Amino acid sequence: MVAFGELLGESLLAVSHRAATIIYLQGELGAGKTTLCRGILQACGHRGAVKSPTYTLVEPYVLPMSTVYHFDLYRLGDPEELEYMGIRDYFESGNVCLIEWPDKGRGILPMPDLELTIAVIPSGRSLSLTSHTHQGETVLVGVLSNFAGSSIKGITISEEAQC
Repeated sequence: MVAFGELLGESLLAVSHRAATIIYLQGELGAGKTTLCRGILQACGHRGAVKSPTYTLVEPYVLPMSTVYHFDLYRLGDPEELEYMGIRDYFESGNVCLIEWPDKGRGILPMPDLELTIAVIPSGRSLSLTSHTHQGETVLVGVLSNFAGSSIKGITISEEAQC
């Protein structure tokens, strides 16, 4: 999952960030969402630890390419809590927002550029990627191109564009 996250991070670096890039990360507990975020952050230049922001809701990473916000909404009691924390301020131009458990913020969160669903399968992980915007489609095309030339094992991918 770290290696795939690095591919995704490389694709994010290649995109011109006029608007915020919003990525929803779906999957059961232990599927690898935070591990994937670790790979994305490493590709974007972060060299420290990456912890799950389960209790803090968000961890900011100020990096050379942009600021990446890693959200974990698992413990969110009510989507309205996002308004109290100023959620809309995180979606400024140039920022990347990685959001685990986005269903917990339904009605408050904007539509993602890219939605990634992780399923645990006997041979590893199955990833379903859906782009919802043109920016998401650009990232998706980059990921698929990088993945085709990689030696990553244990991951199968399906993709869909809804933009």
